[in-house]
Amino acid sequence: MRISLFVTCLTDTVAPEAGRAVVTLLERLGHTVEFKRHQTCCGQMHLNSGYRREAAELARRFVRVFDDDELIVAPSASCVGTVRELYRSLAAGDPAFERQVVALAPRVVELSELLVDRLELEDVGATFPHRVTYHPTCHSLRVLRVGDAPRRLLRAVRGLELVDLPDATECCGFGGTFAVKNAETSAAILADKVRNITGTGAEICAAADSSCLLHIGGALSRTGSDVRTAHLAEILAADA
Repeated sequence: MRISLFVTCLTDTVAPEAGRAVVTLLERLGHTVEFKRHQTCCGQMHLNSGYRREAAELARRFVRVFDDDELIVAPSASCVGTVRELYRSLAAGDPAFERQVVALAPRVVELSELLVDRLELEDVGATFPHRVTYHPTCHSLRVLRVGDAPRRLLRAVRGLELVDLPDATECCGFGGTFAVKNAETSAAILADKVRNITGTGAEICAAADSSCLLHIGGALSRTGSDVRTAHLAEILAADA
């Protein structure tokens, strides 16, 4: 199958290893990965900050770039959620654009959705001999509703010991610009999340959004913790 990668601007800028891992994984599974060089931001940050006109322009660009693709995968539940759940509101009043959005949105999927729901896979041939806990991000849980797909994938990884994260469904406190506009509240939420992560005794905290991992990883580093963060894609792409 030919699958187009929407790498997202945050992954491209801050966590390129997650994007590369998606390519490694899908190619190992026998798929062809296409990368559209003209892709840019999905507009999530603009929309969340009230810049609807700018977000709509980026949404139109996204549709133009990916309109002909059969399937588009992204290593980010929040960006996929923006396309699938919010683009239609940006297209309101423009019937032609709205039709394009309605046609494209179901073809944009998060990595665990692609593997478990579309490709019907759980064992992707990964080996990762580490103790791992998994943080289910808010967008993956509450917007995309991926359920236990990421955990099913992790449980099938050879050598991996998956340990439960207490209060796993609680937010990490990032929320994009929320962490900037409400820094004290964000920090308090983050402190609870980090305390629960370190309490598991895990070596690695995994998640499906690099934005949350950036937030959590920064706090772990500041507290001197030995726990590392890794995107779900990096673990699934590992073979040793």
